[in-house]
Amino acid sequence: MLETWQHDCIHTNGINLHYVTQGEGPLMLMLHGFPEFWYSWRKQIPEFAKDHKVVAIDLRGYNDSDKPDDKEAYVMTEFIADVKGVIEGLGYDRCILVGHDWGGAIAWNFAYAYPNLVEKLIILNLPHPAKFAQGLRTPQQLLRSSYMFLFQLPFVPEMLIQFDDYKALESAFLGMAVNKTAFTQEDLDAYKDAFAKRGAVTAALNYYRNIFQQGLTSQDWSVLDVPTLMIWGESDTALGKELTYGTEAYVRDFQIKYIPHCSHWVQQEQPQLVNQYIREFLPK
Repeated sequence: MLETWQHDCIHTNGINLHYVTQGEGPLMLMLHGFPEFWYSWRKQIPEFAKDHKVVAIDLRGYNDSDKPDDKEAYVMTEFIADVKGVIEGLGYDRCILVGHDWGGAIAWNFAYAYPNLVEKLIILNLPHPAKFAQGLRTPQQLLRSSYMFLFQLPFVPEMLIQFDDYKALESAFLGMAVNKTAFTQEDLDAYKDAFAKRGAVTAALNYYRNIFQQGLTSQDWSVLDVPTLMIWGESDTALGKELTYGTEAYVRDFQIKYIPHCSHWVQQEQPQLVNQYIREFLPK
């Protein structure tokens, strides 16, 4: 793949975050999920760099960003402060915020904390926090989310992920994907290499290890005023489509686009459709 973007680093909230950037114009900030890094936006960066400054960061703990040792460094208040620091550190007073999976969870929470900094919110395959909390009270979603409980264990998840040259990562992408050809061996190796960096596996797991202590699944949510687009791959085995139903009760200006025959890895499996839906949602 011809790299048309640049790598850079920004100091925010006491740590250094690595990011990839391309283009000039309004800021479009992209937040990846688990077990990924900036690379999961490789098919979006060049498209939106035509008329935006696209910045795809490695979340704290991932790839080339700092990986604090303290488990308590991986809590939502810190993630939110990281994002605020990136926006302001790049010299912007607002952005179009795009998030997938864990990046989507951070994006939801950030939009509630700092709605004035988010011009538009775009969420890929991660439900509104209130809907996810409701889902965790149902047997079917508890079953889908059972890996989250496994991740609470010490040491064992690290060993499972690292076993046999990070075979678990390959299984996560290819096992969940509807279109297996969306991931080349080069792509899978890139994800493995990012996780093989010292401290990365434990840091990524620490996101899950703090999830229940933070009250993320129990707080009350008001109606969000930020215009929001949700894009949802319907064949997501980790998050049921029913988690999207009723989201409009929590977002004043809400649109949803379902993509059939597409997994959790929506922007990598169906990049043309995802890019089209984002493009239609952007300010004209």
